[in-house]
Amino acid sequence: MTGVGCSRDTTDHGSTTVRIESTPDPAVVRVADSKRFTVARVETRTIPQELRVNGLVVPDDTRTVHVTSVAGGTLVDLRAHLGDEVQRGQVLLVTRTPGLTKAIIDYRKALAEQAVADTALQRMRELSDRQSLDQGDLQRGKHDAETAAADVHAAGEQIRILSGDLRQLSPLIAVRAPITGTVVEQTTAGRGAAESLDDSPTLLTIADLSRVWVLCDVYEDNLADVQIGDPAEVHLHAYPDRPFGGTVIDISRVLDPTTRTAKVRIALDNQAGLLRLGMLATARFAVRATTTRTVAPASAVLRLDDRSWVFREEAPSRFRRSEVQAGRVLPDGTQEILGGLSPGDSVVADARVLANGAREGAPAR
Repeated sequence: MTGVGCSRDTTDHGSTTVRIESTPDPAVVRVADSKRFTVARVETRTIPQELRVNGLVVPDDTRTVHVTSVAGGTLVDLRAHLGDEVQRGQVLLVTRTPGLTKAIIDYRKALAEQAVADTALQRMRELSDRQSLDQGDLQRGKHDAETAAADVHAAGEQIRILSGDLRQLSPLIAVRAPITGTVVEQTTAGRGAAESLDDSPTLLTIADLSRVWVLCDVYEDNLADVQIGDPAEVHLHAYPDRPFGGTVIDISRVLDPTTRTAKVRIALDNQAGLLRLGMLATARFAVRATTTRTVAPASAVLRLDDRSWVFREEAPSRFRRSEVQAGRVLPDGTQEILGGLSPGDSVVADARVLANGAREGAPAR
């Protein structure tokens, strides 16, 4: 693999002005002080191919919890809404359920019956001590007290099942956040029916967004180029100049029959909270195949009006502004040239210096 080399370094640090000479062709720049510029030679390089696919930021299912209503009833107070940050144990909503009301009535009734049974048993024991009570009656009294205690326990368990509190009996159920996270889905808007667990379980959905997924569609023909555990570079439309590193954690074993694509999941750290659900993304994978590309220094490529240009050397001190088709910028500071230049061509290594000088320099007369 060869690097981009310089044919000569003609930088003159003492020069401060580019003197431009007039030419009949406006695309040609002739300079009187060419020693100011470094000229680089365009070369070829063997580089890894890459696969680019579109994706979407979604929550990590393993860090997502659906908040449910244990029993049907009426929503009386909604304290968390879509997008809110909540803490574990925080009250999210309050419901009133007829089932809990009935359970509380049964519990209080059982307590009263237990008190009667316990009082009767105590009196029977006192009579038995004075040998004025048949032992069969005492056994029946014990059985009645035990039955009453069992009824109290069963009624109390029913209240606990319905999320009630035996220390503070109330028909209102406070539904609390099971984890710390963000409310990412809300299926109830306020006062109204809160269905039971069996009918419509999800009222709110909370997700821990400190780690998220990017869900991508990879075509069938490219699946061999992506493996679980591969690194991926994710670019978000919201942060075009800031790549995010992720890892492929799953590749669907089922293809979409319409698009012939498989879902690929990429896990990304999101401690900073920059990645938001629903953001559009582009994922880039380095595949195992290689290709030969023409490359030049990235600084030699000037981007103007959504087009890419270089200053190609035609002769000493004579440069032609030429349009090129530029590809990706490589980690070593070079850039792929997909068209417009050939290996062996020489270009100004820093096109911006010459472009600025051509605008600011006074043409020679």
